Amino acid sequence: MSGIRPGVVVALCVLLGAGARAEDATSDAVTRPATKTNRWAEDWSGLADPAKRTQPFDDLKYIPLFAADPKSYLSLGLTLRERFESNRTPAFGIGGPRGDAYLLQRLQIHLDARLNKNWQIFAQIEDVRAPGKRVITSVDENILDLRLAFLSYSRTAEAGTFKARVGRQDFAFDLQRFVSSRDGPNVRQSFDALWADWESGPWRVLGFVSQPVQYRFNEPFDDISTRAFTFSTLRVERKVFGDQELSAYWGLYERDGARFLDATGNESRHVLDIRYAGSAGGFDWDLEAMGQFGHVGRDDIAAWAVGSRVGYTLADLPWQPRLGLQGDAASGDRRRDDGALGTFNPLFPNGYYFTLAGYTSYANLLHLKPSLTVHPAAGLAVSAALGLQWRQTTSDAIYVQPSNPVSGTAGRGHLWSGAYGQLRADYVFAPGLTGAVEAVRFAAGNTIRQAGGKDGTYLGVELRYAW
Repeated sequence: MSGIRPGVVVALCVLLGAGARAEDATSDAVTRPATKTNRWAEDWSGLADPAKRTQPFDDLKYIPLFAADPKSYLSLGLTLRERFESNRTPAFGIGGPRGDAYLLQRLQIHLDARLNKNWQIFAQIEDVRAPGKRVITSVDENILDLRLAFLSYSRTAEAGTFKARVGRQDFAFDLQRFVSSRDGPNVRQSFDALWADWESGPWRVLGFVSQPVQYRFNEPFDDISTRAFTFSTLRVERKVFGDQELSAYWGLYERDGARFLDATGNESRHVLDIRYAGSAGGFDWDLEAMGQFGHVGRDDIAAWAVGSRVGYTLADLPWQPRLGLQGDAASGDRRRDDGALGTFNPLFPNGYYFTLAGYTSYANLLHLKPSLTVHPAAGLAVSAALGLQWRQTTSDAIYVQPSNPVSGTAGRGHLWSGAYGQLRADYVFAPGLTGAVEAVRFAAGNTIRQAGGKDGTYLGVELRYAW
């Protein structure tokens, strides 16, 4: 099965996007849902009325199953993402591939079967490729495989709403600092899991047991999950002071054959996380802290991380500028061969949280990032940011995404790692059709240079269509 040519993809997106712009906004404003990153969360029952099916192929978005029940239907969908990337020095050019320019292509097709208002069966297959990329890894390609396949049940009563899912699924917490569906790389993260949650008033309690999917890209339908890698969580959320969010969770992350600079063996890592987020009077904030303990082989774990994003939006000014400040810190291992591992494990991080360039990882890190975001036109957001990076300890390495140590930096050099500038623009061409451009320039500090590294330069251009 060969990859789809970029020219064909672009033409298809423009054609379908033009059709989307031609819709009657008045008739569809209430009933037509916005497409979502998690396609299984969309509800197309509003198209039960044939008069509402105003766009091309709407008859495939809502195929009735039982005439007496408008909540009973089949829905087909497609997600297509094309991204060109140029990365001059991956991992600062140390011990890895040379600079590269390539295409990242992700095609996903899904079937959503709503048997009634309570039961849902969802399945999605994908073909993910990286034409022209010199070094292919499991986050770059997944040739024709099953991405999602689960059975879901939900029921609302006077006391609250109960939901459960079983099968291959994805989930993400909050800003996806540590638990994400990994939308930044080409291959998203899925979990073979049993999930349940209960919502009542301001409270929500959820839990799951899972085996994260491990991706193999040699043959179709060869992805696996095993008991050698598991992740389980119990989480409590509550709305406070109106719509502000307070949450906490415990998780157990277990992996056989883990390897760190100062420890190897089976990893059993307990995580305790607390988060507070909200907005008021033009301000917005998202604060999170996580502690980790357990063991890797014979070494005990004692690690931590904190993250914050705060901002203020000048809503009365042209372009509605938002002034932002991001601060992050994560522990490193302070002493080798002492029977204790201090390196923080970022679990399932989202590359979008820092930049798509991959030069920054949530391990042994101190990070400060002021930013400015403006909206010069409808559907357009432009942001500029300056990131400053240090290590939490010079005894541990400098790390790049997802959590890979840069060779020759552990126990050497200074705390300062470097600084980067980031420019990004996001534009909504039409419902379901979006584009983005991101550029990053990382000025490497002396520790990276003395290890043989160079400055990093990244450019990404993306077009995404969801139908």
